[in-house]
Amino acid sequence: MIPVSDRLFIFTSRKPTAVYWLIGINIAIFFWELKLEFSGQLASFINRWCLIPAQISEAIAQVVAGNFPAGLFLLSRSSSLLSGMFIHGSFSQIVGNLIFLWVFGRNLNNILGQRKFLGLYLAGGVFTQVMQLLAHPSSLVPLMGGNGAIASVLGAYVFKFPKVKIDTILPLAIVFVPVQIPAFFHIFSWFVQLNFYGVGSLSIPGGVIPHNVDWTEGTGLVFGALSMWLLQRRVLR
Repeated sequence: MIPVSDRLFIFTSRKPTAVYWLIGINIAIFFWELKLEFSGQLASFINRWCLIPAQISEAIAQVVAGNFPAGLFLLSRSSSLLSGMFIHGSFSQIVGNLIFLWVFGRNLNNILGQRKFLGLYLAGGVFTQVMQLLAHPSSLVPLMGGNGAIASVLGAYVFKFPKVKIDTILPLAIVFVPVQIPAFFHIFSWFVQLNFYGVGSLSIPGGVIPHNVDWTEGTGLVFGALSMWLLQRRVLR
């Protein structure tokens, strides 16, 4: 199922500027990745700006063992939790993520405002990567892509507007059928979509897209829903 647009009309003078900027930045960086792939420099770029769980786990073990200079490595890599979510490993990953950001992010951006929406997006992405790091500490696959950030946006939207109709394209073989589906159904379509994020992968040694989707991918949904709940409680007080 491919979401196209929501049927939620919010009268506001705000524009979803944060969504526009996030889409633009993600596209610009992906084009830069294509350039680096052509020149053979993409692997070093990925290793520099994305976290690799096995490296972090080894550095933590070194610090615990008394090798405190390893802590400098950890500090130097902390920014990769942010930068990594703007780097994508395949055409399907960036296209799928940006479609969900466009459909579910615009009205959420309008009701939350630029700062809160951007905070939700970035915090959700970082939280999900930390959960993946804890769940797979020995993985050599770089943590990359905005999956967790998109999941937090989707979780917040579904919590706030679970029954809003979403204009959706349902692909059946070679036929594309337009349908309207309640927002909460797209939680399931998002999980299905993750399984196809290896399509059109860039040439990176070791790969970038895990073959199996596990529970850590869904932590962003929970993070987004809880964040929206907390934001609503704060407004009501």
